[in-house]
Amino acid sequence: MKSDLENYIAKRKDNDADFAENFESGYISFKLGVLLAAARIEAGMTSAELAQQLNLDESLIVNIENNPEDIGILTLEKYAKAVGKQLFVEIK
Repeated sequence: MKSDLENYIAKRKDNDADFAENFESGYISFKLGVLLAAARIEAGMTSAELAQQLNLDESLIVNIENNPEDIGILTLEKYAKAVGKQLFVEIK
């Protein structure tokens, strides 16, 4: 059974193509940020420790996790490696 929020989103997507397109891209960015932060935390690292390892400012790590839509693939790869993960890209 869908929640009220899920029903609302489905209805908006059906009635508003711009909303549907922007919702999907926004959700993907949000999900990526959550995955990055979770990988860092799982590795037992603070954002400051990761920033030091990558020779970046801590505010950039926070920005990467909160606004990942503008991150380059090489930065993502370095981030993943630093937290003991591998980056895979898949196009379906």
